[in-house]
Amino acid sequence: MKILVIESSPHKKGSSNLLAEHFIRGAEGAGHEITVFDAGHAKLHPCLGCEACGMAGPCCQKDDMAELKGQILGTDMAVFVTPLYYFGVSAQLKMVIDRFYSFNGELTGKGLKTALIVASWDNKEWTMREIKAHYETLCEYLHFQDQGQILGTGCGNVSMTASTEFPGKAYEFGKSL
Repeated sequence: MKILVIESSPHKKGSSNLLAEHFIRGAEGAGHEITVFDAGHAKLHPCLGCEACGMAGPCCQKDDMAELKGQILGTDMAVFVTPLYYFGVSAQLKMVIDRFYSFNGELTGKGLKTALIVASWDNKEWTMREIKAHYETLCEYLHFQDQGQILGTGCGNVSMTASTEFPGKAYEFGKSL
């Protein structure tokens, strides 16, 4: 299976990307083909709401979203990776999701398999409630097929994350696909 991992942390070596690395190792070990798109450092712009695309593209903006669009439409599964920022996805991932608007119909018709990997500083379960709801609503609206979620609590920095069970869970999740 072709899997696109969309990382969105501004910290290339941060906690959410550490969890993604473990997921990728597991998935590669299971024979899957992995591509990583670094939304945290890509040249991306927010949706302008200009309606030039008519929800069927092309987007009038000329940035790295064109590359991501091709990658996401050419993959079997997308994994959204983000740090938890005020109980939601990072601004970088939100920008990507908002830009789905320009190819909404193609994306909805694809029935894409997806997963969510999140790293949160706080170790309280309730901190993940809103991001989980947002992701599950996206899955319902865009006809994504959720394959699983790694909601890493107590993953505030790399050393904290490494000492939790979440790197192992991410690896096993990747391996199980």
